[in-house]
Amino acid sequence: MKQRITTGVIAGLGFMILLYLGTYWFAGLIVVLSLIGFDEFLKMNGLKSFRLTALFGYIGTVCLTIPWKLSVTASIASADRLTWIFLFIVLCATVVSKNKVTIDHVAMMFLGMVYIGIGFHYMIETRMAEHGLFWTLLVFFCIWATDSGAYFTGSAIGKTPLWPTISPKKSVEGSLGGAILSVIVALCFSFASPELLSWSQALLLGVVIAVVGQMGDLIQSAYKRVKGIKDTGAILPGHGGVLDRVDSWLIVFPAVHLLSLIPHA
Repeated sequence: MKQRITTGVIAGLGFMILLYLGTYWFAGLIVVLSLIGFDEFLKMNGLKSFRLTALFGYIGTVCLTIPWKLSVTASIASADRLTWIFLFIVLCATVVSKNKVTIDHVAMMFLGMVYIGIGFHYMIETRMAEHGLFWTLLVFFCIWATDSGAYFTGSAIGKTPLWPTISPKKSVEGSLGGAILSVIVALCFSFASPELLSWSQALLLGVVIAVVGQMGDLIQSAYKRVKGIKDTGAILPGHGGVLDRVDSWLIVFPAVHLLSLIPHA
């Protein structure tokens, strides 16, 4: 427990400092996390041995993470073009390798590139938007409020299993407690800056983040259950891997952008 707390405090403090500094500091951190996350993904799926194909996977993940539309290369490196280019590259690997790299291998690798690259992409885009620190903190605080509310409510009064075959410890009561706390946090942001966020927007954001965030957590739980592992990695002592920590983030940030709930960069 002491190791877990120490790691959490140090990692959390470093993360918040780089988030506050923003621009290339935060973007650089997110790119590094995307690479570590993709590496964990490859290891979980036994894809590290396909070295050349894996290299393209790393490159593709970084390219999808970077918000190219904010640069002069926007017209060339759009997300849809990059997605197709790297899909084509990994599919070509099946032909060049004479099926030593199979369609199953590249399909899983491509899934990891999109899941991790796009998820982290929208974190950077959120921070680089107008009033980006406000919006990024809002989303993160609602995610963390959902996790905390679900844990403490579930521990206190949780009786009804939420999804026992996927995550036996989660309860319906905990899930509702997390959603309520997420809404309260969002309303606090609205109260602090009503010119940026109305109470009705805050209410909707709080609910969406709670629901989508908990689904992101369940997605990771389902995946790890299939693979028969407890953690995706061990880079954070007491906390597991990067993907263990960002499971909700990777789903929530794209969702709030695609639903137009927060401003784009």
